[in-house]
Amino acid sequence: MKLGTKIKRLRVARNYTQEELADRCDLSRSFISQLESDKVSPSVETLERILRVLGTDLQHFFSDEPKKIIFKKTERVPMYELPKGVKMEILMDAIEDKELDAKIVELEPGAQTDQEDYHDGDEFGYVVEGSVDVYLDGKKYHAAEGDCFYYSADCIHYLRNPGKEKATVLWIQTV
Repeated sequence: MKLGTKIKRLRVARNYTQEELADRCDLSRSFISQLESDKVSPSVETLERILRVLGTDLQHFFSDEPKKIIFKKTERVPMYELPKGVKMEILMDAIEDKELDAKIVELEPGAQTDQEDYHDGDEFGYVVEGSVDVYLDGKKYHAAEGDCFYYSADCIHYLRNPGKEKATVLWIQTV
């Protein structure tokens, strides 16, 4: 695939217009247009700047390795230093430029995750088994097996298992 075509695909994937990409890279729109048409070649410095804005780097841009699609259960990364009765595993590790962080969270009866302070991003959870209470700035919401929850992480938040059985949650956060 030609350089210009690859850059255009990355730009379109990020929903940038040529004008927006040009502004973010301190280049002209006409240069971006000519680059995507393979009428001009950028310097290495300019290409690095464009790729940085598009969320990648030279190594990954020119790599022929396909992006990883399947993440095996055996590849999960356990998280440590968690409260008693809480087990978390990172489902997708070592991914360049990922925009989501997915975990499986298991809470024994009465256990709760650490309280997280305000941060950027959104969080989504799907209760696979059991039930959890979702606390957002001190307000409690109950989610049973099969229920989902979603919130902006700009509040103090944590999960607690109020039940008598283990609760399992698929928890996804934007990064």
